[in-house]
Amino acid sequence: MCGDDMAAAGNRAEIIRSLFAAYLANDRASVEAAFTADFRFSTPYGENIDKPRYFAECWRDSGWIGRHEIERIMVDGVEAFVTYRCVARDGKSFRNTEFFVFDGDKVSRIDVYFGPSHQDGELVRQER
Repeated sequence: MCGDDMAAAGNRAEIIRSLFAAYLANDRASVEAAFTADFRFSTPYGENIDKPRYFAECWRDSGWIGRHEIERIMVDGVEAFVTYRCVARDGKSFRNTEFFVFDGDKVSRIDVYFGPSHQDGELVRQER
């Protein structure tokens, strides 16, 4: 990786870290500013959700989260994966991986892949 590529990768990793911090702080304005106008979001519950719908239906108060533990961020050009553990205030936790696509220094797409939930070191069966 040449110097410019390494700097871009480092910057994109920092953008991801900043997004996680903004989400934890309920800083919606910072999250909105980090997304492109044509941002798309996908999870197992919905595909290609646009930016207005994301904030109307997916954004929620993060007061239930105790902390995020970012385990790894891997950046390859304009794409990145982040794997993290989210620990809720009630002690439950889960691990997810998210795939990011960047357009410059803004996020144009996030695809979320849900991992299992745990409590007290044990797998918690997901309810529907």
